[in-house]
Amino acid sequence: MRKTVLVPYAHLPRAHDGHHILTSTVDVFGAAHWLLADRVPRPGEAARPFDALVVSVHPDGGAELTELSGVRARRPHLDRLPDGRFVVAAPRARRSADANQVQVFDTLGRETSSFSVGDAIEHLLVDEAGRIWVGHFDENPAGIRCWSATGRLTWTSDDAGIPGLFDRYALNVSGTTAWACPYTDFPLVEIRPDRTHRPVRVWANRVRGARAVAVHGERIAFYGGYGDEWDRLVRGEISETSVEPTDVGLLTLADGSAPGRRRVVGRGSRIHVQAEPFTTWGVFDLSG
Repeated sequence: MRKTVLVPYAHLPRAHDGHHILTSTVDVFGAAHWLLADRVPRPGEAARPFDALVVSVHPDGGAELTELSGVRARRPHLDRLPDGRFVVAAPRARRSADANQVQVFDTLGRETSSFSVGDAIEHLLVDEAGRIWVGHFDENPAGIRCWSATGRLTWTSDDAGIPGLFDRYALNVSGTTAWACPYTDFPLVEIRPDRTHRPVRVWANRVRGARAVAVHGERIAFYGGYGDEWDRLVRGEISETSVEPTDVGLLTLADGSAPGRRRVVGRGSRIHVQAEPFTTWGVFDLSG
């Protein structure tokens, strides 16, 4: 089986290696961000706000630090808005006290607003227009929704005609477009909320269990799967009504080994992969 090697993309500067990595992501403009804390929160510890540090590494290699005051999420999602503000969100919102589940911090690290987007966040990705795309896992039937940075719901998958929308396995946000591959039917879904004609398009798809998707023109790639297909990379072509696989291989680290535990972020033609200990991002680019 053909192996495709991840290309090194961004690395957490060594000066911050001693911090605990709460989460990490790659934003819509290609910058990598790590959210760091001084220590790991202990199980059962009271959920008290804490200070955190965002380390940003830009595509040109430049680094930037932003100190955030009063972070509440213990297992947060993180992304950056186009104007430089940061969004930090807790994945769960099961109590009335979780009404401030999403926090927005200004460029000086001060909380400027908070709101809730609902329980069971699987994915949270910001687009170039500053909209926050949220995909929920199966404990919340809300599916895929889009929010403004002030907490206003701007788009929802309700009545969008997406089949089998129970769990958002893969979500890719690039420009102002979102692509998804949801459980259980795993269709390929394109969402363009600004398009008046056919804002949602759906293609039938036989590839099951992918955790990330990349799109470049009529070309498609799916990464991940069930069991032995955990590191599978499937390339394909998008036809009028369906996705046709053309090649099946493996996506590996630079030394040829499997990533194992990892984070994945889909952005347009790119799938970013971060393997444990989560200090380095690698990338597969379908356009290459």
